Parts: sequence; structure tokens; C-alpha cells
Amino acid sequence: MRIVDKKKFNRMLILVIGILVFASFAFGTTSVSGGKVEEKIIYISSGDTLWSIASEEKENNLYYKNKDVRDIIGEIKSLNGLGNNTTLSVGQKIILKSL
Repeated sequence: MRIVDKKKFNRMLILVIGILVFASFAFGTTSVSGGKVEEKIIYISSGDTLWSIASEEKENNLYYKNKDVRDIIGEIKSLNGLGNNTTLSVGQKIILKSL
């Protein structure tokens, strides 16, 4: 196969790659392992901090396995509407993502 118009070919190639990248982000609700992302609820115990929860989830939850602890904390805060608040109360319900 011979490419007649290289500029047109390059534009089409970039367009196709862009569409594929967009689709992977827009429709990427499953993990690399093929599991469905779900939510799990934990309740805060005495001594729990966002850092300790994020560290534990990084070790034990496949959803957070390859993420930085600081990014996990940011996601937890966002998911639970905590904003800049890092204070947790005993018995407080926290939602986390899980596989």
C-alpha cells in the first residue's frame, strides 16, 4: 500500500489515536484486572487518619495498588466531600472504591 498524501494520512492517524485515547478515559470504568469498580464503606475507629486508611488500602485493595498514598487521600477526600478537612470522627462513614 502506498501513501499518496502524507499530511492527510498523519492527520487521520492523529485523529484515530485521539479518539481511542478519549474512549479509554471516558469508558474506563473497569480496572486493568477486569474487575468492576465498586464502593465499600468503612467506619472510622479511634486513631484512624486519612494517611493510615490510604496506606492500608494501597496494600490491601487492588483498586489503589499502583497509586501514591497522597493521590489516594485526595480521592478519598473528593469521594466523601471532605474538601480541605482532614479531621475524622470516630464512627464517621467513609466511602472507598474497591475491586
